[in-house]
Amino acid sequence: MLRFDPFHDIDTVARQLLGEGTGTTRAPRFMPMDLFKVGDHYVLNADLPGVDPGSVDVSVDNGTLTLRAQRSSPSEEGVQWIASERFVGTFMRQLSLGDNVDADKISATYNNGVLSVTVPIADKAKPRRIEISGTSQPKTIEASSGN
Repeated sequence: MLRFDPFHDIDTVARQLLGEGTGTTRAPRFMPMDLFKVGDHYVLNADLPGVDPGSVDVSVDNGTLTLRAQRSSPSEEGVQWIASERFVGTFMRQLSLGDNVDADKISATYNNGVLSVTVPIADKAKPRRIEISGTSQPKTIEASSGN
């Protein structure tokens, strides 16, 4: 009798993404991040635990924000791995920026394994109040009864 297990396929994909069974050839597959808007800017927080701050690079080119970081492998001479789940190598994430951001004022910090990138909204994209001009005398508009 065959039983349907909807989680089997999900487990298989998760194992492939996490590199299970790859021994010491652990390559990063993703960089988890949060992105939210607060006030007049966007904030991106990316988890990069164990990454040397000197290897973190944030760049903007032709409307694309690129985040790169490197986590080095510990010396493997004489090591017999029991479990090997932490990724090593280069992490990279790219995001398309819209026209409504000020790419020249993007800033970034790296603290406690979290890269925080602040992307300000361009002045031209910020909401603004439009002044209404008109005659100095009030106008009265009357509705007709249609009869």
